[in-house]
Amino acid sequence: MGKKRVEETKSVLILAEDLYEDLELWYPKLRLTEAGYKVLVAGTGKKLYHGKYGYPVEVDGDIEQFKTSDFDAVVIPGGYAPDRLRRYPSVLKFVKKMSDEHRIIAAICHAAWVPISAGIVKGKKMTCFSAIKDDVVNAGAIYSDASVVIDGNLISSRMPADLPDFCRAIISTLERQ
Repeated sequence: MGKKRVEETKSVLILAEDLYEDLELWYPKLRLTEAGYKVLVAGTGKKLYHGKYGYPVEVDGDIEQFKTSDFDAVVIPGGYAPDRLRRYPSVLKFVKKMSDEHRIIAAICHAAWVPISAGIVKGKKMTCFSAIKDDVVNAGAIYSDASVVIDGNLISSRMPADLPDFCRAIISTLERQ
C-alpha cells in the first residue's frame, strides 16, 4: 500500500474493434488501471466487441464521443482490429490529433497500421509485428526489431510477449508528462 498512485487527471483511451488481440487490449487495460490511471475503451459504433479468442469488451462510448484533450494517451491493441480501425476517419483523426498535441500513441503488433494510416510515422523509430515490417518501412518509419521502441510520443511493441515492456514504457512516459 506504500506505492504512490498517479494523479486522477491522467487518462488513457484504448481503441477496440472486433478481432482485437485479447491480451493486447486487456493487459494494458488492467495494468494501467492498477497503476491508478483512468482507463476508458472506445469503439466504432457498437457497445460490445470480441477478441480473436472470443473475450468480450464493453466500450465506454464511440470514438466520436471522446475529445483528445481529455486523454494523455491512446493505446491501440493489435490482432485484426487495427485493419478495421484504420477504415474509420474518426479513429484516424483522433490518433492524428493526439500526435499533433504531443500526447502518447501506443501501438502494439498490427496496431502500427493505425498510426501509419493516420500519417504520423514518417521519420519516427518504431517496431511492429514482423509481418507488417514492410508497411512500417514503406510509410517512412525507421524499423527496429526490439520489444519496445519509444520515439517522442510514439510507443510501439511487436507482440503479446512484449506487453510487460510495452506497459512499463507507457507508464514511465506518462509519469514524465
